[in-house]
Amino acid sequence: MREVFITTVTEALDADPRVALVLADISADRFTAVAARHPDRVINVGIREQLMIGVAGGLALTGLRPVVHTYTPFLLERPFEQVKLDLGHQDVGAVLVSIGGSYDAPEAGRTHMAPGDVALLDTLPGWTVHVPGHQDEVPDLLRSALASDERVYLRLSSRGNAAARPVGQGMVVVRAGSARSLGVVVAVGPMLDRVLAATEGVDVTVAYLATVRPFDRAGLNRIVAAAGRADVMVVEPYLAGTSAPEVAVALEDRRHRQRSLGVSRETEVRAYGTTADHDRLHGLDVPGIAAAVRSFFAA
Repeated sequence: MREVFITTVTEALDADPRVALVLADISADRFTAVAARHPDRVINVGIREQLMIGVAGGLALTGLRPVVHTYTPFLLERPFEQVKLDLGHQDVGAVLVSIGGSYDAPEAGRTHMAPGDVALLDTLPGWTVHVPGHQDEVPDLLRSALASDERVYLRLSSRGNAAARPVGQGMVVVRAGSARSLGVVVAVGPMLDRVLAATEGVDVTVAYLATVRPFDRAGLNRIVAAAGRADVMVVEPYLAGTSAPEVAVALEDRRHRQRSLGVSRETEVRAYGTTADHDRLHGLDVPGIAAAVRSFFAA
């Protein structure tokens, strides 16, 4: 996903004089050539993440379309006040593009982990959030973001699904259950393949979602109605329960049960380990998801 992002932004910088790129050292070496062609629109502020967002806000005020890129915690958590004020309060747009997901680089330690990023953005109004599950989904999502003036967060991961799925269409059914299915499992972005494996042989409808904000409330309601049972599990690659309020609103017209799977809110993993270790500890590997599916839908 990172490589596709670099290619797509480079093409946009060459084609559209409105596009600008703001970096804080991360990935700066990958933009050396395009920076030489457009030194006024490729800006590396060094390891100054608050300044990075402030510069993006200033560029947006002049009419440019800034793309801001670094690791997740340095993009949202460290400069959150600037995200809130220099973009949101000024009512200007930018495209924030993160790498690292929740824990894609565990060898770098907790400083490079940010499972609470989407939940944090949920405290601010007016953000569109994309969580692609395959590298081929990135260009369309990014180009649509560049063509707008909105505040957009594109959450990239080093892991993904085996195949791209439709994006820009809200919630998409990947595998439909029977007329007497047990309910619906919503897989967000890179969680889809694991959800499909974990629900193999279980009579549930599996739906895919790559744009999580605004949440496709109408789509979920429609899929639940077709499934015939309003039991919903959401499997997200970030903090568990981040989308629980959205599910509640989407299904407020019907009695329903819901279960949230994601990075644990009760446990902070302090060992470095591997991504597979973290998946297992948070119950986000195939066996963990399968156990949660059996427990929830059996109830």
